[in-house]
Amino acid sequence: MAAKDFYQVLGVADSASPDEIKKAYRKLAKQYHPDANPEDPKAAERFKELSEAHGVLGDAEKRAKYDQMRRLGAFDAAPRSGGPRGSTGASGPTAADFDVSGLGGLGDIFSSIFGGRARRESTQPEAIEANVEVPFRVAAIGGKVPVTIPVTETCPQCGGTGGAPGATISTCDECSGRGTVSFGQGGFAVNRPCPKCRGKGRMASAPCPGCRGIGELRRDKKVIITVPPATDTGTRMRLRGQGQPGTAGGPPGDVVVTFQVQADRFFKRDGLDLLCEVPINVAQAALGAQVNVRTIDGKKVAVKVPAGTQPGRRFRLKGFGLMKNGQKGDQLVEVAVSVPEALTEEQQTLLRQFADAAGLAY
Repeated sequence: MAAKDFYQVLGVADSASPDEIKKAYRKLAKQYHPDANPEDPKAAERFKELSEAHGVLGDAEKRAKYDQMRRLGAFDAAPRSGGPRGSTGASGPTAADFDVSGLGGLGDIFSSIFGGRARRESTQPEAIEANVEVPFRVAAIGGKVPVTIPVTETCPQCGGTGGAPGATISTCDECSGRGTVSFGQGGFAVNRPCPKCRGKGRMASAPCPGCRGIGELRRDKKVIITVPPATDTGTRMRLRGQGQPGTAGGPPGDVVVTFQVQADRFFKRDGLDLLCEVPINVAQAALGAQVNVRTIDGKKVAVKVPAGTQPGRRFRLKGFGLMKNGQKGDQLVEVAVSVPEALTEEQQTLLRQFADAAGLAY
């Protein structure tokens, strides 16, 4: 029996784009997540299988190595060229032909294929992607925001054994404690996680009530992150060691945060400059006035509006913009002249007299 093809696991073609692979994984992971199927142990196994497939196909470098092995027949019932291991004929590829470090679950598969010559090393888990909404003012001047990150950790109640307090932990009779079962045909043997003990190699006489025997729990980890000044939508930040716990003694994974800056009712941004609109009435525009304008730090600055100011005119407040890399922008204040929607008869008469005296048509 050959190893299951990762493309088949996700239900995509081997020519699928990274976006298609990600979309297929997210859909299936949501469907088979253990939290959504607490009474179905097969769902947890399916979820792990999906995670394994996405961990390889979702990484460009790992996918290239996987595709290379796949083309050479590593995941078929028999090699596509040469004879089986130990034959006197031409041999197929060896572990020395490939760099399999950092491939996670693929290391076990390749090791089995090539007679244990491919060594699996401790690995760092794949980085978690997180989108974080940031208020406009925090993104502009910098600050701290909380981030909630979903992580899977060892169950603290059973220490990862999956057993209830006082339960007997014994060697799995399906895999004899190896944690994997081997399927072979022709010249290949492929290891897969044992379906009975889920790769642990041990079985508990009674499941842990905290994790239902899985040995892991999914929880929300809260992290406070510092948002740099002048942060744009799409800005990415890597949080080292804040993601999934490491495997086989490896370091914990990272979290890659992508910022989404919320819109502001008053300010807009153009590079390091801030734009805002301030309403003034007809009398202020015609006769001139002084108006107070709010700045991004919450203070107010007086802006002198000269007589005869036209709608849309902009005034520059030097140095009241955003600061980045030693450069600072300005705040541009655009005036919007508001016209009264309704006038009394007396006001209309006075306005007509003004228009006649000024030679204005109406």
